[in-house]
Amino acid sequence: MSNQNLGLKQDPKHDPTQDGRKSLVGTQFEAQIGKVAHGGHCVARHDGRVVFVRHALPGETVRVQITDGNKGDRFLLGDAVEVIEASEHRVEPACRFAGPGNCGGCDWQHSDLTYQRELKAAVVAEQFHRLADVDLQVEVEALPGDKEGLRWRTRTEFAIDASGVAGLHRHHSHEIIPVQDCLISTERLIGTGVLERRWPMATSVDVIDASGEGAAMTVPLPSRDSTIPHVTERVDTGDWSAEFHLSARGFWQVHPGAALALVDAVAQAVEGVELGGANAWDLYGGVGLFAEILCRVVGPDGTVVAVESDPGACELAVANLAGHPQASVRHGMVDEVIDALKGPVDAVVLDPPRTGAGPALCAAIAARGPSVIVYVACDPAALGRDTAALAAAGYRLDTLRAFDAFPQTHHVECVARFVPA
Repeated sequence: MSNQNLGLKQDPKHDPTQDGRKSLVGTQFEAQIGKVAHGGHCVARHDGRVVFVRHALPGETVRVQITDGNKGDRFLLGDAVEVIEASEHRVEPACRFAGPGNCGGCDWQHSDLTYQRELKAAVVAEQFHRLADVDLQVEVEALPGDKEGLRWRTRTEFAIDASGVAGLHRHHSHEIIPVQDCLISTERLIGTGVLERRWPMATSVDVIDASGEGAAMTVPLPSRDSTIPHVTERVDTGDWSAEFHLSARGFWQVHPGAALALVDAVAQAVEGVELGGANAWDLYGGVGLFAEILCRVVGPDGTVVAVESDPGACELAVANLAGHPQASVRHGMVDEVIDALKGPVDAVVLDPPRTGAGPALCAAIAARGPSVIVYVACDPAALGRDTAALAAAGYRLDTLRAFDAFPQTHHVECVARFVPA
């Protein structure tokens, strides 16, 4: 794959005189690629500055084209538009829309799947070292339910162009690329015909392939809340099974193997702590997935409080947890709700948004003295920062597991267990 010219289209809306500084967009240079970085990039250097390069692999020699940055910036963004010396791990992307200047959905289709997981593991380890001063050996675990890293995405939002055609956004652009398939989306999802139809009244279309439904469904947007259907997701651990009802546009893990893997990881993380009859919190609880586990752990003599800011998710959580009288659902911002909760807490599970929980909330949780804190994270940088915050509040990282819940992309899901230091 040496001398592979990958090409790159320019964004016609780019202003070369942005902020009055000379733009470097379009500048090309040859570079040796260094280590992997967070966000689907690898590191290169040019004129004394760091350049974060997409579609490259460590050790390669490539021609980089600057895609964002001005003279005087601390760092630049670029794309590998030509591969001069390829890594042994480089492969031909399965999707013709993956690559420089094309769809922004997949970061790593140019890498073999095993090496993708090694890159993600390196990113997780680097974030913990840099942000929390914790050195880890990380393994990113594969999940069942995809086809060699493809056909796993059970929820995809397609953009609609001015002619009503569905497609996907070009990387860091409002431009929409019409596509005939999305290879990371499930076959049932694509089988709805979403990419064959015209959507003249929509700005986007959500397609949902829920495990508890007989077929995938399309939800054109904008749409009134009253017209958005509910779907059912099933989780079966072998020891117990449950159904969770949620809005078709509500949050649920998109990989078909992710919900079960995270349920198992959370259950294992609370093992070894005597929680029968205990008090537990499920923060950012959604529709009750992790509260379900906690109810089974604390038993009928314990209590589980699920906290969620979305009122619709709260209503559904109440229904989903109706078989557990020890569970209660509180609507509101997590920090405000737990501040009003009285008494001790023995176990806390939290699954915050990508930005993380933050130092104040970490300190507030630690101040209540739980025996175990289980943190589910979709961003290793946020988890690294919050690990440092929990350490400052008296909790140490005990175990960490990482899951390849988003193959072909830079995203990785982690479950961390914290105990009193």
